[in-house]
Amino acid sequence: MRGGQTVGSDADHARRGSIDAVLATRHAGTRKLRLNYELVGSPDAPVVFVAGGISAHKHLAANALDGGNGWAEGLIGDARTLDPSKLRILAFDYVGACGGIDAPIDTADQADAVALLLDALGIDALEAFVGYSYGALVGLQLAARHPQRLRKLVAVSGVHRPHPYASAWRALQRKAVALGQLQCADEQGLSLARQFAMLSYRTPEEFGERFATAPTLNNGHVRVAAEDYLDAAGAKFVARIPATAWLRLSESIDLHEVDPVHVAVPTLVIAVEGDRLVPLSDAVSLVEGLGLNGRLRVLRSQYGHDAFLKETDRIDAFLAAELRPKAAPEFPLNFSTDTIGVSV
Repeated sequence: MRGGQTVGSDADHARRGSIDAVLATRHAGTRKLRLNYELVGSPDAPVVFVAGGISAHKHLAANALDGGNGWAEGLIGDARTLDPSKLRILAFDYVGACGGIDAPIDTADQADAVALLLDALGIDALEAFVGYSYGALVGLQLAARHPQRLRKLVAVSGVHRPHPYASAWRALQRKAVALGQLQCADEQGLSLARQFAMLSYRTPEEFGERFATAPTLNNGHVRVAAEDYLDAAGAKFVARIPATAWLRLSESIDLHEVDPVHVAVPTLVIAVEGDRLVPLSDAVSLVEGLGLNGRLRVLRSQYGHDAFLKETDRIDAFLAAELRPKAAPEFPLNFSTDTIGVSV
């Protein structure tokens, strides 16, 4: 284990560091890796691992070590279920996130890397693994490959296999990046791929509300209302992730496959009605395959696949019911009237 930084009292203890590891990957051979992590919370508290989409990273939320906003800012903090004063919250940078592996990466590799990190940190078992989108895929692999390392799994907007429609979206995005590379315009290609992705993450209903204004004419060309939003999303994305990293992690979603029968850990699956990348029917299939280990909660949201980033209060209510059962609120089970979600 390499040296790291540690600051704060027990209440806001924050630690950031890295470990050197050797990982036998499924498709890229045996690799020497550096796994970067951040661990926040009371040293004696149970540990919960949190993982997000392919562009997520180890910094979840502002803490004593790093006051900058993290990608999960609305999901972590005081009064949240994932409260660092009551839990230790662990996250890491995905294998390949630095762009240093230009070879196929598998979600199984990510799960094995999590197990190596837990070994290095002396953590026998996680109280829970909470995975959003790609993180849910990694959590399912961890539960199948290393069931002794976690007591519960919460899989949000991620299931056991990619849907062909979603794979087609990602294939087109990767072609946009490849075309940019052929034209020595790597950033433009990656930006365009991100803009395509935003259309799959969100819903027509949201775009109808936000961008219903008439198009404009600029230098003889039509510009529609959503283009400024999409351009900004593309530029922001290009500034923080290498093209190679994005390509290989995008591919890893399409390589993902877990037999639900092999997941022997209590698993809460949270699905979003209207998610075009992870259809509700696939979440139902996952829960059916999990048998007695699986339960399903369904969230209605105009934000589609991105609901976990936007509906933070409602997601937190689901987490509270799962991770703090004594404090769990009672939810109605009537699908037609439940404004938060349903339980199946």
